[in-house]
Amino acid sequence: MHRFKAGDGTFLAYRDTGRGLPLLALAGLTRDGRDFDYLARHLPEDVRLIRLDSRGRGGSGWADPATYTVAQEAGDAVALLDHLGIDRAAILGSSRGGLLGLVIAATQPSRVLGLCLNDVGPVVERDGLQRIGTYIGIEPAVADLDEVADRMPAAMPGFHRVPPMRWAEEAIRHYVQLDGRLGLPYDPALRLAFETAMAAPLPELWTLFDACQGLPLALIRGEASDVLARATAQEMRRRRPDMIFAEIPDRGHIPFLDEPEALRAIEDWLAAVGQACAAERAAG
Repeated sequence: MHRFKAGDGTFLAYRDTGRGLPLLALAGLTRDGRDFDYLARHLPEDVRLIRLDSRGRGGSGWADPATYTVAQEAGDAVALLDHLGIDRAAILGSSRGGLLGLVIAATQPSRVLGLCLNDVGPVVERDGLQRIGTYIGIEPAVADLDEVADRMPAAMPGFHRVPPMRWAEEAIRHYVQLDGRLGLPYDPALRLAFETAMAAPLPELWTLFDACQGLPLALIRGEASDVLARATAQEMRRRRPDMIFAEIPDRGHIPFLDEPEALRAIEDWLAAVGQACAAERAAG
């Protein structure tokens, strides 16, 4: 893992593996770059996977809770590209990471080769966010990761046919084993930022989505997602008929990204990004 300093002095952690097409992977609200471990096992050799731990998450430093915003975190992601000397990258964003991708693609389109959204869109369902809000910043009452893994199937709505080994892997990504108790792999003050955002009407981001016109787009949706409604996904597809789309059975929010349907969508999207790059080079 590597680290660099953001503009406000916060140290941010990232992983950088592989060579070739830069793929910037941005994780969800309380998650970090390890979320893309499952996908990393399947990526082609000519993809450079860059995984950022957003401020306050994973290996990154904790910061002023007022900076735990989509705008700031999108700026941090661009700062990472600057740090690495990367002019343009494809962006894969899971949940909140997808919102960061939308902001970057709309406000700095020259930095983006394509955008893949994992179970998120211009409209985020309040019911799903309220469910997420029940556990943000709260340490579990159980004392070890094995018990968390045992409880995960009941705690993750919409997920079926998930092997026990995967729940054990997920437990490690959700919590940290401490002496006699479990801790959180992120700043508990994320709850303050979340509550502030939830106190206001949730914005619709169709303007940002429409600004992605011309970029290779992909959307992956968990069939039972309570964050990305099917109607929102349908409207996204209506506005962008060329958008690659996969709906993942037996998955809620968020798919793991190593499901066969997700892998096919990502493979097709990366191919579309590569073709767009080749066309640009040929034109000049």
